[in-house]
Amino acid sequence: MKNLLKKTAAAALAVSVCASGVILAPSLLGNDQVLADEQVSSVYTNEPVPASLASQRPIAVMMPTDKKAQPSYGIGNAKVLYEIMEEGDISRQMAIIDDWQGLGRIGNIRSCRDYYISIATEWDPILVHFGGVFYMKDRISAPDINNLSGVSEYGTGGERPGSGAFFRTSDRSAPHNAYINGEGITNACASLGYSLSVRPDHYNASHFTFAQGVNTLEQYGNGVPGNVVDLSNIFPYTKSRFTYNPETGLYQKDLHGKAQVDGLSGQQLTFSNVIIQNTKWSKRDAKGYLAFQTIDSTGDGYYFTKGRGIHITWKKASDYSPTKYYDDNGNEIQVNTGKTYIGVAQEGRAVMYS
Repeated sequence: MKNLLKKTAAAALAVSVCASGVILAPSLLGNDQVLADEQVSSVYTNEPVPASLASQRPIAVMMPTDKKAQPSYGIGNAKVLYEIMEEGDISRQMAIIDDWQGLGRIGNIRSCRDYYISIATEWDPILVHFGGVFYMKDRISAPDINNLSGVSEYGTGGERPGSGAFFRTSDRSAPHNAYINGEGITNACASLGYSLSVRPDHYNASHFTFAQGVNTLEQYGNGVPGNVVDLSNIFPYTKSRFTYNPETGLYQKDLHGKAQVDGLSGQQLTFSNVIIQNTKWSKRDAKGYLAFQTIDSTGDGYYFTKGRGIHITWKKASDYSPTKYYDDNGNEIQVNTGKTYIGVAQEGRAVMYS
């Protein structure tokens, strides 16, 4: 029944593609129609991309931070990467990947939590995960959610949409060896009736405000140093850390004290923007399952770019509303072109910077 509801919703909301090759591109062009091969600005990075890619739904894929699970495959393609704490004082990552169709190996893939869904829906993605917990039962089962899950979607029950697209490898032991690929996602979405184009009734293209040129943050008199952004207090297991490279203008990400790399490319993860989003949270039960208040109007944090940082505030009105970030003057921050890392931090765990 749920798959039928999801098929109906996806079919009703799918973006139509005309025989002439004209599509609706979710870019700075708003609702203008553009040719599929025309270059538009990516809502994720502000970089020029084909309009055909801009109209494609991204995947939001759950990836682990466990030492034994490194490296992840395809994580370097994430234009926005979230890291959030889970039970057991271990964090997990959610990679927002727009150019996923040609990837031959994505993962390994781990389970989801309900607070990831609230954040993921900002991008109207195909949510790719390997099960979850019962706290996400109602949300993951809703007809607006299009998800692929290798096992029962909320752990103790639920369906397994697209489970046949997942595969395991012999180079690692379970649970660290579950993967999917671009072809499998495409086929699973076709079978389930999921639209591969962003759904206009759900999608909001107004995410980041990008700087015209380069934002050095030098205009802020109360800026802080940001050559090293150390998240050891926030994520004590992974000790995620960013080091600014002035030659590239990018932050290089470390995990467990060494470079975090993509298993496909072997390259270290780099980001133009690093956002720390302090978030209200609570412990739900004796098992340590957490809850995060991802919809809020009073959160704060920090924004780091080009070796500097500033204090910020953030707001999010609903699941499908983008999270907005503001400086202390109340102006929306202008992020630099490129990839963005967002560490959703438990309030009370401070970022260290130097």
